[in-house]
Amino acid sequence: MADPHHKRLALLSVHDKTGIVGFARDLAERGFTLLSTGGTAQALRDAKLGVVEVSEHTGFPEMLDGRVKTLHPKIHGGILARRDRPEHMAALRELGIDLIELVVINLYPFEATAARPSASREEVIEMIDIGGPSMLRSAAKNHRDVTVIVDPSDYSRVAAALRDLGTVPPALRLELATKAFARTAAYDDAIHRYLASASAEESFPRSLDLTFEKILDLRYGENPHQAAALYREPQAPPGSLALCEQIHGKELSFNNLLDLDSAWRLVSEFDPPGAAVIKHNNPSGVAIAGSTAEAFARARDTDPSSAFGGVVALNRPLDAETALEIGGLFLEAIIAPSFEEEALVLLRKKPNLRLLRTGSEKAGISGLDLRRVSGGMLAQTWDSSMSLPSKGKVVTRRSPTPGEMEDLDFAWKVAKHVKSNAIVYASGGRTLGIGAGQMSRVDSVRLGAQKALTPLKGSVLASDAFFPFRDGIDAAAQAGVAAVVQPGGSIRDSEIIAAADEHSLAMVFTGERHFRH
Repeated sequence: MADPHHKRLALLSVHDKTGIVGFARDLAERGFTLLSTGGTAQALRDAKLGVVEVSEHTGFPEMLDGRVKTLHPKIHGGILARRDRPEHMAALRELGIDLIELVVINLYPFEATAARPSASREEVIEMIDIGGPSMLRSAAKNHRDVTVIVDPSDYSRVAAALRDLGTVPPALRLELATKAFARTAAYDDAIHRYLASASAEESFPRSLDLTFEKILDLRYGENPHQAAALYREPQAPPGSLALCEQIHGKELSFNNLLDLDSAWRLVSEFDPPGAAVIKHNNPSGVAIAGSTAEAFARARDTDPSSAFGGVVALNRPLDAETALEIGGLFLEAIIAPSFEEEALVLLRKKPNLRLLRTGSEKAGISGLDLRRVSGGMLAQTWDSSMSLPSKGKVVTRRSPTPGEMEDLDFAWKVAKHVKSNAIVYASGGRTLGIGAGQMSRVDSVRLGAQKALTPLKGSVLASDAFFPFRDGIDAAAQAGVAAVVQPGGSIRDSEIIAAADEHSLAMVFTGERHFRH
């Protein structure tokens, strides 16, 4: 009969083999016998490490193309047995089962496969790991006796504990078990979301299970008396704020991240080099141009006083010319696809300036747009639609000129990212004045005109929602506007159109509203 205390067994079965050979070597040096399967076993053998195949250990061959290999009493009995219960130990001796002290598992890449557009449904389903989560859950449940590792970044901590103490301390085993359950929960949630999206059920699942990984503790929330942290979804798409790398500056704040996300998603609307300056979650200036430096300068100059202490987003690599243009302007943070080395030398002279590198020229979004309410949560699809004025319906006697239409397209993209009621004045690929967050639309029209530092004659105006009364059109005409874009849809549309005709304005209806509360 086997003595369950005779040898130390470690079970290693990983898809991501980062660091596994070095960790296995550490375990072997500590006297562990290595159990493994398939590709992991081969990687260890290639490194000249002794390995016992799971099928050899269980006496039962792998079957069903590898679908069944670790689902065996000799595996789960060795993991789940309570070492402090004599009846458990007696059962293991009677059945010839050895204890397994350490379990190292990472799972088939279901999320990455499901996110690949070319992946077939059959291919995605085959990436649903069965044995891996089962062993993780068994080991995590019995963490008082078993160490479970799901993340390669934890190999060094466990190796150090085994080297220094001969065992893994209980506090670390509990931490690793908690991490394992978090991983299996996220994994199951990803499978659930994939299957729900592929079914004929309603667009929104009956049960919304959210699993996010904490990646950063923040100094505080919107205000100093509020605690805060940043979490990342398991399969955040490229270009997501949560995947950005901070390469310089002091730690990020809650408000910095809100502003950076707004700025980054706004500037991602544009194909030419573009820049957006955000202050308190609203753009103070946006521009496109032939170069990043020119785009930044034009965006900044829309409202230089508001640009002070703002956040800047660029949709092109930040070069030395742009860094020189930024000059002595105090900014909280800059987000860009990348930073040229010469620019970094200049920007790093500002020790507190936060620099974030996205690695992408477009923001990435996925899943649902979620907002908390007391006792619950609102869910909606993202506002990723963009019905451009150039594809819209001209409703006035005068049509926009080609130049005006280009400006209407530009202003409409900006208005989508301004807090409602949103009004954007623009000309020549830059904002001239922005009215945001007012309780009445005409007040936003007047505020945007008041903020303008250059004459508005010949400019265009974008409104994120319809004009309920003609007073907004009258105020826009008084400011010098030549063309207007709005969704339309008011019961007074005929009065609004008549007012535009009275002022010889061109007006386009897009049929699409972009409220941002």
